[in-house]
Amino acid sequence: MSSKVDPAILKALSLDHSSATISKHGCGGFAKTFRISGTVDGRQKLFFVKTGEKDSEEMFTGEHASLNAIHSIVPSLCPQSYAHGPLECGEGFFLATDFLDLNPRYAKSTPGSGESLARKLAKLHSVSAPIPEGYEQPQFGFPVTTCCGETKQDNSFKGSWAEFYGDNRLRGIVKEAERNNGENGELRKLVEEVVEIVVPRLLGDENLRGSDGQKIKPVVVHGDLWSGNHGTGRIGEGGVEEVVYDSSASWSHVEFEAGIMRMFGGFGSAFWREYHEVSPKDEPREEWEDRCLLYELYHHLNHYAMFGGGYKGGAMNIMRKLLKKYGKEN
Repeated sequence: MSSKVDPAILKALSLDHSSATISKHGCGGFAKTFRISGTVDGRQKLFFVKTGEKDSEEMFTGEHASLNAIHSIVPSLCPQSYAHGPLECGEGFFLATDFLDLNPRYAKSTPGSGESLARKLAKLHSVSAPIPEGYEQPQFGFPVTTCCGETKQDNSFKGSWAEFYGDNRLRGIVKEAERNNGENGELRKLVEEVVEIVVPRLLGDENLRGSDGQKIKPVVVHGDLWSGNHGTGRIGEGGVEEVVYDSSASWSHVEFEAGIMRMFGGFGSAFWREYHEVSPKDEPREEWEDRCLLYELYHHLNHYAMFGGGYKGGAMNIMRKLLKKYGKEN
């Protein structure tokens, strides 16, 4: 089986080629997914590897940076990514991370940190993002392009969260939606009105403040945290943890995370109560629901861009609701 492990992966992981084995593991949508076992510095170690075609380079680069941004703050929350790059055999690319075993048999095995997902996520959101090289202040964005599903996200830095969310997220995703589904004047008009009216009203510096009353700071968010991207499992040889994976990270407003979490459900009142004990709602607290709805809008538009269908209707309803409350009814 060792002959099936691409030489680029062996080199990147410093694996002994004579003992490394590879087997298919799960399914990863556009990517092929594998479990690799091998010897590193005389110790047996497991890795999870994705491989994709030549158009997967940017996606794997983004996921590598995303996982490590989360792992560097809360190591027990997600796998560490070790390497990514071009395969030597063929024109594709690979991503290699800690092996994450989500097998249900581990549900009653040795516990890990003992921290719940709510508390680990709140801990992640409590640490300010680093200042990017060449800047004097924290920025909203991310050093590399990331992908939410198959959608490439423009993470170019901006000092204003309202500007970043309006331009990089909402205007960016409506362009992608029209590219995939055809031009839609009504949809584009509503998005523009939301960007011009609702975004500055809810997210502008003159209104939005952190829970401490100060200007909001960017934090690392997972970016695609629905029920299919978290579970209970073991990272490497660690204990059983509540974990996340398939991240699409950015340095964003802490509450942006809630958009997709609330869109698909799976996080009940007990979760949010425990989360907010560590990471309180930002101010004005009474507008938290509307801010979450505004963030949910991005994911409705993204799903419309990727899958078409009824997601457009969900996006239109959100925009009309927010414009009726904060601007003009359409």
